[in-house]
Amino acid sequence: MPFSLTNAQKRVIKEIRTDMGSNAQMNRLLQGDVGSGKTIVAFLSMLIAIDNDFQATLMAPTEILAIQHFNGLKLMCDALGIKIALLTGSSKTAARKEIHTGLEDGSLNILVGTHAILEDKVKFKNLGLAIIDEQHRFGVAQRSKLWHKNSSPPHVLVMTATP
Repeated sequence: MPFSLTNAQKRVIKEIRTDMGSNAQMNRLLQGDVGSGKTIVAFLSMLIAIDNDFQATLMAPTEILAIQHFNGLKLMCDALGIKIALLTGSSKTAARKEIHTGLEDGSLNILVGTHAILEDKVKFKNLGLAIIDEQHRFGVAQRSKLWHKNSSPPHVLVMTATP
């Protein structure tokens, strides 16, 4: 990374690693100002999940925000050899088929997207971490649908800007 983590980011990542290593489902709120580094904490949490043979997903409320997250994460994923994809309402049929196949066979590590992630056709092989950005923009039923994308509930990390 072209920067060092803050002490607060390091502390939170350690807490998340501990939570994800326990037998209980993690439900954690990650709150901070815009630009405070919530996304890098989320990415490092995804790496923990991937290192333990799980997949991760990040759901954003708008296509613009999903694309921003995807573009920022893709650079790091490419450098690490991690397969990441973007799924939005605008995704073409051919791309969707490739994403569905990669999720189901486990070759796709990270899925970033919008409400399109909630579609019934989107099935993960082993979802271990579900990250929701701006969770207040999603209803309880939508969040619950995301949690049920796996045989056992994934760990949940919710990101929100400081009010």
